[in-house]
Amino acid sequence: MTPSRPRSAITVARSHDRARSLAMQALLTGAATLALAAAAFAQEAGDDVITSHGYTNFGELKYGPGEVLDYVNPDAPKGGEFSTWSLGNFDSFNPYARAGVPAALADIGTERLMTGTLDDPYGTYCFLCETVEYDKDRTYATFHLRDDVTFQNGEPVTAEDVKFTHELLVEQGIPEYRTSAAQFYDSIDVIDDHTVRFNFSDYMPKNVRVQQAGGTPVFSKDWFEDTGARLDKSATEPFMTTGPYVLDSVEYNRQVVYAKDPDYWGADLPLNQGRNNFDTVRIEYFADSSAALEAFKAGEYLYREETDPADWNTAYNFRALDNGYVTREEIEDGSVGQRFSWVFNLDKEKWQDRRVREAIAMMFNFDWSNDTLYYGAYRQPASFWNNTDLAADGKPSAAEIEILQPLVDEGLLDPEILTEEAATPVDHDAETNRPSRRIIRAAAALLDDAGWETGEDGVRRKDGEPLTLTFIQFNPQYDKVITPFLSNLGQIGVQGNLERVDTAQYVQRRREGNFDLTNNVFAFGFEPSTGLKQWFGSENADDSSRNVMRLRNEAVDRLIDVVTTEVDTLDELTTATNALDRTLRRIAFDIPFQYNPFTWVAYYNTYDHPEDLPPLGVGALDFWWWDEDAAQDLRAAGAF
Repeated sequence: MTPSRPRSAITVARSHDRARSLAMQALLTGAATLALAAAAFAQEAGDDVITSHGYTNFGELKYGPGEVLDYVNPDAPKGGEFSTWSLGNFDSFNPYARAGVPAALADIGTERLMTGTLDDPYGTYCFLCETVEYDKDRTYATFHLRDDVTFQNGEPVTAEDVKFTHELLVEQGIPEYRTSAAQFYDSIDVIDDHTVRFNFSDYMPKNVRVQQAGGTPVFSKDWFEDTGARLDKSATEPFMTTGPYVLDSVEYNRQVVYAKDPDYWGADLPLNQGRNNFDTVRIEYFADSSAALEAFKAGEYLYREETDPADWNTAYNFRALDNGYVTREEIEDGSVGQRFSWVFNLDKEKWQDRRVREAIAMMFNFDWSNDTLYYGAYRQPASFWNNTDLAADGKPSAAEIEILQPLVDEGLLDPEILTEEAATPVDHDAETNRPSRRIIRAAAALLDDAGWETGEDGVRRKDGEPLTLTFIQFNPQYDKVITPFLSNLGQIGVQGNLERVDTAQYVQRRREGNFDLTNNVFAFGFEPSTGLKQWFGSENADDSSRNVMRLRNEAVDRLIDVVTTEVDTLDELTTATNALDRTLRRIAFDIPFQYNPFTWVAYYNTYDHPEDLPPLGVGALDFWWWDEDAAQDLRAAGAF
């Protein structure tokens, strides 16, 4: 479970977050003994106690202690500047609060006890710790901290800082995190300055205990107490943490620059080799993506992840690219495919009827939008776990039925879920945006059945109230697909409206539930866990930054429990997630828009990277590097 809220950030933040939040730096220092290398995962320290440099629920860890990551260039040169862009504005450096809009990469300095990598989807490794010790039943985990870790102000990190950070998150973190985190541990014991023990409660599922304890960020207790900073308030500077970058300069809503900490404690760690290569990281802010693209062409910043297929296919025709100063790459994305969709506000009575939601969704013609507006580049996400075995497919297996049957017997799910194919979006004709007569008739029939009658003016009404839909947006990039969709809704008597708001209003209205449809990006890893409660759990529906649709469904709650508490093998995890995915799709609380199976990047040839990139992220800020000779040549040529 991640204690921070989803936030708007630069496009490169996806790779950066995987590298630092889902897959940050990982390491155990000291020479690896032959015995440890052979064990590859754990060293038994008694019949019931395991001491290890990492943890995994499935199979073995990819890396042994002291090993360098396979996908980096350990001899990568240091220096230069990484520059990219972000959309909108910002007024805070606190990504953990709802107050304010955080700057891009506001958590660039945050490190955790343990971390993952970009090529081991199930492994997590000691980083601020040297080893983790736990019993086979995982009733506790004891972290033995490195004795050389310091905060960015030079003060040493202690076990007391670890305990303090957890307590701070429970007290001041976002509500959906606090709800669960407060129940995670029976106690957290500081054994000595470099040893901290987490005693797990029965509330926390066994399979997530070690990773959850190890995934908590570590803040300076003294700094928080001296400054009076709070996690639930906006902040004018980043929190005191341990990472390699610190805030260098800021022009609010225009630019933020981070600089390498020359005294960074982890610079020489083996698993940091070939990483954190840039001296500075600069993010330029723009009001719209078109202006940002023109700035890239002019060399005002040098790295761009493109998200608009139209721009990718038509707008990259400028001098620097033609002259070979800029490289364009289409990189296959091996991570779980994100589900970018539009979610209904289920707190509104009119959207509580699934028939109404399904009728609305049927009128979105993805096929036409994709071919006409996006050059056929996108895929429409059927699942919440696209591109993986976790996605439900076809009719449920016997193992899935075993999980779903009790929920059907109790009346929590319709019996049809046991015999029907997993729900998929409606196929449309790509030649025209207007849905076929067959689809219009089917959608109209659903609204008729739900009691929404068509008046003489063609408008659907129920109890005298028209069926209206307000779509809130802050990014004009999606106007071209939303406007035709709203036009289609008129074919079935629904009055649709697109309302443009600024970033702050967008965040506030989503929080207050002042919308009918809004964007949500569902992003998961290969090992779903307690974070599912933040996304879909009833207990967080009243005040959640992830469960934006305000889903409250007992069957979903029960299935989340199965995924997080009742699986011991990868096959069991897959089956349970299939059942959850099938159920979420059947509820139809969202309209799936798109996902991209590739990452599109363009960059000036001042940047270089290893030939073989890892499957779970591009990692531009993580392990790419600056080529000073190439930079001098491009400057001399007037490329930027």
